[in-house]
Amino acid sequence: MLTRYLHDQIVKDLNTKMVFLGGPRQVGKTTLSQVLINHDPDRYLSWDDDNDRTRILKREFPVAEGILIFDEIHKYSNWRNYIKGLFDKRKRDLKILVTGSARLDLYRRGGDSLQGRYFFIRMYPLSVAELKLKQQEDLERLMTLGGFPEPYFAGDQQARNRWANSYRSRLVREDLATLEQIRDMAPLELLSVRLPDLVGSPISYNSLREDLGVSHASVVRWCDAFERLYYIFRVYPFGAPTIKAVKKEAKHYQLDWSLVEETGPRWENLVAVHLMKWCCYREDVLGEEVELRYFRDVEAREVDFVVCVKRRPELFIEVKASAEKSSPSLIYLKNKFPKVRAIQLALNIKKPFIDAHGIEHCSGLEFLRTLV
Repeated sequence: MLTRYLHDQIVKDLNTKMVFLGGPRQVGKTTLSQVLINHDPDRYLSWDDDNDRTRILKREFPVAEGILIFDEIHKYSNWRNYIKGLFDKRKRDLKILVTGSARLDLYRRGGDSLQGRYFFIRMYPLSVAELKLKQQEDLERLMTLGGFPEPYFAGDQQARNRWANSYRSRLVREDLATLEQIRDMAPLELLSVRLPDLVGSPISYNSLREDLGVSHASVVRWCDAFERLYYIFRVYPFGAPTIKAVKKEAKHYQLDWSLVEETGPRWENLVAVHLMKWCCYREDVLGEEVELRYFRDVEAREVDFVVCVKRRPELFIEVKASAEKSSPSLIYLKNKFPKVRAIQLALNIKKPFIDAHGIEHCSGLEFLRTLV
C-alpha cells in the first residue's frame, strides 16, 4: 500500500494540535485516516453514517488515549463549537483529526473560533513525485487515468469513466445539495459537464450564463461552490507595477484532469494540479507564503503559471505538448524579471536545453518529479 505524502506530517502535527484535513471526495483521506488508527472502527466516526452520527451526538468516544477521527462533520451546523469543546476538555488524551471534502477553512457557520487550535492541511491527488514515476509511459498513464487513487490503481479506462460519472453525480446531488442548498440540479449538472472543456482560459461567466439559461450571480455562486468542494480550483493573474497585467480574470482547472478531452489542455491541467499541490504543501506544511498565479497582460501576452513567494515571482512556467522554440510571452516576462527562473515544460522532449534568453526547456516528467 502506498504511504501518502502527508502521513508523517499529520502524525507530527497531532502531537500539539488538531488537524483539519481537507481535499476532494475520494482523494484518499479516509484510507490515510484508517492507516493512522490501524483500522479501529471505534476511532473513526463519519457524520454520513447513521450509527456514527448517533455516537457523535451522544459523545460516545473511546476512553483510552489515541487518535479520534471525525469525517464530514462539517455538515453538522454546530460542528466548530462541538470540536472546540471536545479538544479543550480532552486534548491531553485525544488527538483529533477532522476530514472533509468541503473547504473546512471556509465553512464557518458561526460559533466560537477555533483559531490557534488546529493545523489546516490540504490533500491533493496522486502525482508524479508521490508515485515516483520514472518512465514516459507512466506519465501518460497518469494523464489518462487521473490522480484519484481508485481509478488510477484500477488501471482501466472503462472503470475510470464509470468512476468519473458516479463521482460527479454524487458531488452535485449530495454534497452541493447539502452544503449549498441548491434546488434546481439540472443546470448545475450541465455546468459540471461544461467546465472541463474550458480549462486554461479565463472564465466567461456571461457565456456560461447564456449557455445555462440562468443568472450571472447563479453561475458565479455555483463556480464558488465547485471550488469549495474541490471539483475545480481557480488561478488568478499575477500583476506587478512593471507590467500591464490584467487584474481580475481567473482561469480554472479540474482536480480530475482526466475529464479534459484534448491532450494539450489536459497536459496543462495536470501540470496545474501538480503545481497547486506543491504550493499548498509549502504553505500548509512548510509555512511559506506561496501562491500559484498566471500572467496575462493587456496586449494578450500570456504565460501559463507564475509561482509567487511573498507576492514576488519565484518561477515562470509555460506548458507545451512538445518541444518548441521559446514562447514570446515567456521571453517577454523573463526580460522583465531576469533573476526569476523561467521554464518551458514539454510533455515530449528528447534533450533538455537552455536557450539564449536563459529559458530552460525541460521534460515534464523530470520537472514534476522534483515537486511533491
